[in-house]
Amino acid sequence: MSGTSGTIGMSNDEGLAPARGTLRGRDNVNTVDRGKTAWLRAMLRMTGLFLLLAAQLLLPAAQAGERITVAAAADLKFALDEIVADFGRAHPDDTVEVVYGSSGKFATQIRQGAPFDLYFSADIAYPRALEADGLALGPTRAYAVGRIVLWSNTRDARALRLQDLADPALGRIAIANPRHAPYGKRAEEALRAAGVWDAVQPRLVQGENIAQTAQFVQTGNATVGIIALSLALNPTLAAQGGHHLIDAALHAPLEQGFILTRQAEGKALATAFADYIGTEAARAVLVRYGFELPPEKPEATPGAK
Repeated sequence: MSGTSGTIGMSNDEGLAPARGTLRGRDNVNTVDRGKTAWLRAMLRMTGLFLLLAAQLLLPAAQAGERITVAAAADLKFALDEIVADFGRAHPDDTVEVVYGSSGKFATQIRQGAPFDLYFSADIAYPRALEADGLALGPTRAYAVGRIVLWSNTRDARALRLQDLADPALGRIAIANPRHAPYGKRAEEALRAAGVWDAVQPRLVQGENIAQTAQFVQTGNATVGIIALSLALNPTLAAQGGHHLIDAALHAPLEQGFILTRQAEGKALATAFADYIGTEAARAVLVRYGFELPPEKPEATPGAK
C-alpha cells in the first residue's frame, strides 16, 4: 500500500489526479493570495483617497488668483484693453474682465445691483451721482478728458466741418444716443452750436454707445459719424478713414471719471487696478489714444488748513 501511495503521489507531480492533501494545500495558498489582494486593494483605495484630498487642498492654492469685473464706457475700448494687458503682466494669476457699453446704462445697472467692481464713465457726473448715493467705495477719480471728431470711411472727413453736415447729399449721420451716451450728448451740443441740428436731425442714426456709432459708419448705415477721438486713432479705423477734430468750445467738456463700487469691498485686485490707472504707464496709453489728462490736484501746502 505504501508503494501505491507513493506512486499516487508521484503521479500527482506528473499531472494526474491530485491527492487530497495536495488539494487542501492549494486551497490554503489561494486563501492567502485572496487576503493579500484584498489588503492591496484597500491600500490602493486609501492611497487614492489621500491623493484626492491632497489635490483638493492644493487646488485653491493653485487657483489663488483674484477676478474682478470692470464696466467701462465704449470710448475706452482700445486704450483700456492695452492698459489691462500691461497690468496683467504684473498679475499673471489674476483676471480683469472688462465689459464695454453706455455710461448711462451702466450707472442704472449698478443702482440695480450689477456685479461690477469698477465703473469707468465717459461723463464724470454719473459716478459722482453714484458716490453721492453711497454706491461708491471712496471718491470719484477723474482719469481723462475725451474729444469728439467727424469720421468717415467713404468721405475725406479731414476736409469736413460740422456745417457741411447740413447738406442732404451727405446722407445719414451717426451719433451716439444723447439720452444715455455722453458722446452723443456732446455731439448734439456741437451740432446745435454750429447751427445745423434742425437740418441734420431727420437724418440721424443713433448708436447705443460710441462704438456702435462707429460701426454704423463702417457698415455703410451712415456716411459720417461723430465719434470719440480715441476710436478714430485706433489703427483699424485710422486705416479706413481720416478724421476732423471738433472744436471743444462747441460742447461741454467730456470729463471722465471712475469709481470703485461697493462690490469691490475687500478685493485687493480692484484696489490695485484702480491705483494703476494713475500711473505714468497707464496715463501714457490714454494720451496715445487722444485723451487729455485731467489736471493733477495741487499738493497741499504743509501747515495749510
